[in-house]
Amino acid sequence: MKLFRFLTGPDDASFCHKVTAALNQGWSLHGSPTYAFNADTQHMQCGQAVVKEVEGKEYTPDIKLSEQ
Repeated sequence: MKLFRFLTGPDDASFCHKVTAALNQGWSLHGSPTYAFNADTQHMQCGQAVVKEVEGKEYTPDIKLSEQ
């Protein structure tokens, strides 16, 4: 099964750590990162799509993507 996640977070080291953790769990970057201003929080937000191929499992909507 092929999985997709979109990671988001504030423009700080915590976002980089979130993406780094996903990469070390076997996820791969997909597309370019995004960067946008959040008017509610008055801060910049980052986003990055990641994908992962998992053999021998079937997709169901109730799986926790971060645990794959």
